[in-house]
Amino acid sequence: MHFPYGIADFRKVREEGYFYVDRSDRIALLEEAGNQLLFLRPRRFGKSLWLSTLENYYDLARADDFERLFGGLKIGQNPTPRRNRYFILNLNFSVVDPHGDSDAVRASLFHHLNIQIKATVARYSDWLEDRVDIEPDDGIASFQSLTNAIAQTPYKLYLLVDEYDNFANEVMISPLHGTDRYQRLVENEGTIKTFFKAVKAAAEGRGVDRVFLTGISPVVLSDITSGYNVAEDLSQRPRFHDLCGFTEAELRVTLEAVAVAHSLDAAQVDTALTLMRDFYNGYRFTLQHDERIYNPTLVLYFLKRLAEDGVFPTQLLDGNLAMDRNRIQYVARLPHGEALVNRALNPEEPLTISQLANRFGVQDMLTAPRNPDFLATLLYYFGVLTLAGRNEWGELTLAIPNQVIRKLYVERLQEQLLPNYDDQAQRQGLCRRFYATGDLGPLCELLEQTYFKVFDNRDLRWSNELVVKTAFLVVLFNDAFYVMDSEPALGRGYGDLMLRVRPDMRQYALLDHLLEFKTVSLKKVGLTSAELAGKTRDELRALPVVAEQLQEAEIQLAVYRKTLQRSGTESLKLRTHAVVSIGLERLVW
Repeated sequence: MHFPYGIADFRKVREEGYFYVDRSDRIALLEEAGNQLLFLRPRRFGKSLWLSTLENYYDLARADDFERLFGGLKIGQNPTPRRNRYFILNLNFSVVDPHGDSDAVRASLFHHLNIQIKATVARYSDWLEDRVDIEPDDGIASFQSLTNAIAQTPYKLYLLVDEYDNFANEVMISPLHGTDRYQRLVENEGTIKTFFKAVKAAAEGRGVDRVFLTGISPVVLSDITSGYNVAEDLSQRPRFHDLCGFTEAELRVTLEAVAVAHSLDAAQVDTALTLMRDFYNGYRFTLQHDERIYNPTLVLYFLKRLAEDGVFPTQLLDGNLAMDRNRIQYVARLPHGEALVNRALNPEEPLTISQLANRFGVQDMLTAPRNPDFLATLLYYFGVLTLAGRNEWGELTLAIPNQVIRKLYVERLQEQLLPNYDDQAQRQGLCRRFYATGDLGPLCELLEQTYFKVFDNRDLRWSNELVVKTAFLVVLFNDAFYVMDSEPALGRGYGDLMLRVRPDMRQYALLDHLLEFKTVSLKKVGLTSAELAGKTRDELRALPVVAEQLQEAEIQLAVYRKTLQRSGTESLKLRTHAVVSIGLERLVW
């Protein structure tokens, strides 16, 4: 079994026998949905392969290939009348260079338009009778010449635009001069706005019949709304929830097939599925579906390694997705963004919004937005938050989808809180000791000396207990060894932080850890900061209020341990840790 990791060419996938999950029946649904469609998903979520599917289905020059490519698929059993009835112009705005000023971006866009239009003219030379003029300095004029020529034939144009917002987003999030350059591209007669005005005009009986756009967010369309206000957004429609991505049932069937080829037993299949569920699952794009969607790029990365090597990949984060941390950083730089991004790590108070904003532009975000829904919605579109449900007031709740994305948030905080190499090296050394022995002492001293001081000065308007919990999460996070679970459900209660050894790492000298945190104010212990600093750890443990909190935490941990034992997780090498923080200054365990 061959897995098409990094392959977005439908023809190649079908002709060379790559693994393929059939979504072709959605083609008929798309035809019903409208003529000009927008489909938004996070980066590397399979959008390009879907556009390639549409290209091969509708391309009139590929009619002879239909049976070979689609005959065994759902749409091949019941094709629509429009199959192989269109000229195709396929644009990919990710190849437009976002660097330089707005004139340079304009030139890069026109260069891409002209190259693709030339290729289209060459491909359909047998059907095009009128001349198509290529204007080197005006790709939009070239596009209009193409649509005019197509309008003289019995056929129409299907325009496919992949990553319609990519270069605009890259310009927008650039730390240097990004906003001004972006505005010049989308406002008034800016290049992007002018192009989409030309598309809209051509769709009014001048050669263009259908348009399918993919992208990440609606920001660009919002900023050019008067230029192109006709696209219907399918991104949250229930029938297209899994248009891109995999379901768990599909993964299990696939893993079982891989297991046969590599003599893996049922337990190993379950282990692989558990690992992928923790690290790759969790995306939800409509509340009408409870089922979560797996990131297809990450899944194919895992399956390709497993199929080729017979073992799980050690590194579960595909490096191509690490750049999403830049998008988290971009939102953090916006007004009120830092507090919002930090709150995403807080499981006790999920981010809530009244509804996902589907029409908001850059100015809405840059001018200290009165409505925080803009920023949270942008994190959702970037794929670093996902729909979790509704709270008791009917508000939408958003959550970090999986461990891969949680790592991006944590690494950002790690670098900000301990930016020096020596600090990070010290942290890693102390963590390794804790992972293997459960020795909390050196780690707590590090937290007292460094992290608490930094946390105290940051915009983290949380309870002290939550700051303590977040500090431990940030310090201890290591997805190479552990699945980190903040607020794990344990029976009828919730633990504070659990480090569960990855199932593929259990043969090593790693312990599972469950931590319970309590906080006590300086006022309750009746000490000043100076007096607290002068106390030994044993003296602090002897304080009645501290001893009481330690005992309460130990009782809770004993209950949680029994719950874990009853749940059949006897393979856990569990160590429990009760930790009391006094005024965010001292720790006792």
